[in-house]
Amino acid sequence: MEQTELLALTEALAQIPAPSGEEDKRAEFCRRWLAKNGVSAGIDEVGNVIVELGSKDAPAVLFLAHTDIVFDSSVPLVPRREGEKLFCPGIWDDTVHVAFLLFCARYMTKQALPDGLRFVFAADVGEEGQGNLRGCRALMERYGGSLREVIAFDSNQQTVNTGAVGSSRYRISVESKGGHSFRDFGGENAIALLASLITRLDGQPLPEQGVTTYNFGQIEGGTTVNSIAQRASLLYEYRADRMANLAFMKRNFEQAIAELRSRIDGRLTVESLGERPCTGDLDESAQEALIRRIGKAFLAAGLPEPRRTLGSTDCNLPLSMGIPAVCIGLADGGGAHSTEEYLLPDSIPAGIEAVKHLLASYL
Repeated sequence: MEQTELLALTEALAQIPAPSGEEDKRAEFCRRWLAKNGVSAGIDEVGNVIVELGSKDAPAVLFLAHTDIVFDSSVPLVPRREGEKLFCPGIWDDTVHVAFLLFCARYMTKQALPDGLRFVFAADVGEEGQGNLRGCRALMERYGGSLREVIAFDSNQQTVNTGAVGSSRYRISVESKGGHSFRDFGGENAIALLASLITRLDGQPLPEQGVTTYNFGQIEGGTTVNSIAQRASLLYEYRADRMANLAFMKRNFEQAIAELRSRIDGRLTVESLGERPCTGDLDESAQEALIRRIGKAFLAAGLPEPRRTLGSTDCNLPLSMGIPAVCIGLADGGGAHSTEEYLLPDSIPAGIEAVKHLLASYL
């Protein structure tokens, strides 16, 4: 019965467009569903749907699932069943977990909650892409000082993200004089200038400790084959699992930009598209206790204890603030961030049992 209801809720949510920055319709759907099920919820100034239960002003446990998906409103959101898979863009990341979050909020309203502890359930915005963790940032500002721990629903049943991979993302743009490819040959070419920056950054040394990566995600510009490109832009990011490594990459990036700026006549601009911090000064014993709590809940549901991984999720912010946080998955699927994304509905019952055991561990 619960599996059928949760799956129906997931399909209803999955058909509501929710690109980052445009999650309002999905947020309102969540608020109405909660109200119909006897749960009082509000929507904050950035669009997070929030349920608060338990002792007011007490230490809080925050549960999260993000409402936004990576697809814009032009992508059809039509669930279709093929064998054991339910296909729909965004249905696994993170729509099914929003459904789980709503179920958890309803479940806890029916329990005798302990004194001295508060439970906050938030369907938050802006986790994907250039959303820059906008919803979680607002939640950290609102609750950060009172949070005991944070649990995000956004993964698969086999893994638990226990550490944060930080990142910085940029758009670099060049504007030059341009001109005719033959008559004005030798003039500054915006594409060539960005290509030289890519070459410089692609040969950069990386820190020896930890894991550090970088990527050139998109380059665009120019007009015709016989025109010197007057404008071009590049999307660039770097990631690392250590704050020192992020600082290293930032220094190297700024140096490369300064070198390029010093040798061109055109205009060079750098726009920050978002920053995600990595794990900060964390109480390892409290983090380990939270990880063990998750493992026990999964084992009690007949699932293997999830293996530990690093990730880039809503948990980056609390972890950077020293707040114990993990990201878990309550359902399995595949093809995330593609139009062939799918959910495995048969994984839902075990997820329901696992999250019930998790919630019961606080009671």
